[in-house]
Amino acid sequence: MSGERLDGRIVIVGASLAGLRAAEALRAEGFTGSLTLVGEEPDPPYDRPPLSKQVLLGRVGARDVGLPSRREVDADWRLGVRAVGLDGIGRRVLLADGEPLPYDRLLIATGTRARPWPHPDEAALDGVLTLRTTDDASRLVERLDAGPRRVLVIGAGFTGSEIASACRERGLEVTVAERGPAPLVGALGGALGSLAAALQRNHGVDLRCGVTVTALRGNGGRLTGAEFSDGSRIEADVAVVALGAVRNTEWLAEAGLAAGPRGVACDAGCRAFDMYGIVTDNIFVAGDVARFPHPLFEYQMLSLEHWGNAVAQAEVAAHNMVSPGPCRRPHLTVPVFWSSQFGLNIKSVGVPTFSDQVLIAQGSLRERRLVAVYGYRGRITAAVSVNRAKWLEHYQRLIETAAPFPPAPGAADRPVPSEPVPSDVPPPQLLSHGPTVALTGHFPDRRLTLVRHD
Repeated sequence: MSGERLDGRIVIVGASLAGLRAAEALRAEGFTGSLTLVGEEPDPPYDRPPLSKQVLLGRVGARDVGLPSRREVDADWRLGVRAVGLDGIGRRVLLADGEPLPYDRLLIATGTRARPWPHPDEAALDGVLTLRTTDDASRLVERLDAGPRRVLVIGAGFTGSEIASACRERGLEVTVAERGPAPLVGALGGALGSLAAALQRNHGVDLRCGVTVTALRGNGGRLTGAEFSDGSRIEADVAVVALGAVRNTEWLAEAGLAAGPRGVACDAGCRAFDMYGIVTDNIFVAGDVARFPHPLFEYQMLSLEHWGNAVAQAEVAAHNMVSPGPCRRPHLTVPVFWSSQFGLNIKSVGVPTFSDQVLIAQGSLRERRLVAVYGYRGRITAAVSVNRAKWLEHYQRLIETAAPFPPAPGAADRPVPSEPVPSDVPPPQLLSHGPTVALTGHFPDRRLTLVRHD
């Protein structure tokens, strides 16, 4: 390993999961230079998944989800200060307090923030909330503890569905509004979306699909209810906006990088591309803000809002920041995601939206204990388990080896799998919730049509 790469100045912008794990990995790799972490939030790194699960149920306090450190990182922590610009030529990060922060190598790990309600006056009503930070979770728990008459959840992706589940477990009345045809359909497709819809309704959720919230209504500055695109209205004391995430790239607008609303583009080694598509050698990207190519998914640019991906990509980025070219390695981890809601444990491996067919390989929709396997053009690309996670390791190996779809029979409880059906993944613009996996190339199950004008 080249000695000069083990010293110098490394700046990490983003002090959450990816930033912390990258800092730890840099020290583990032998980096002895100065290390600075910049974080917009004043809190030390904390774990976000419990915020929509255990925290909302009162099992864990919103301030008790700090991330454990794996090792001492000996870093200069700049918390509560925002990065507002990047001077790539001068190699300086510009901070909101006016201080320029010089670097030799930079890791961008600024992640995402909750997408706000698009109408500012309505978003400002007392009772309209989002859920992304510990402060958000504290405010929402306070409102739920007060016993609202009804909670409106806008968006039925994973976060919105978990919030609805927690509210029902608390005994609260809940309405969920989703523009798409079913909850979770943007992540898991139509078959499991129909299961999620039945599950919510069986647990007493007032689920409204195929509609949008056209207005949030208030009185005296407090939320009183909402109007829907089908002309109906409800009364509600609390509205949680779960419309997906916005990637934190605005501070890079003048940086000359391939950065925009979909994230910061990088190669498989986590090196950022500049605005002309040329790879940089001293700027790296990791976590939710990254867009990277993956050979298992036809080199489409993937954006992943997954806990495991943030950790794995941060470790690859850190290794490559201190390693010479021949020793660098690619980030090729197969995405893994999990969710707990309405008594079910849902776990996903691969990219279910990168599919044209799906079949139930074990179990059944009726018993709500199953494994669904997804395929694209004759090979396995994903698997999703519902209360049956032990099978996912098997299917992960099949995904990694591009095994044929449909999978061969052989499961002890189902010698003959069901017949494949279309995976029925809707285009993102039909959804109100944002995807946790975004494919930023073509949609795999759409065929290119050439139109001739004679």
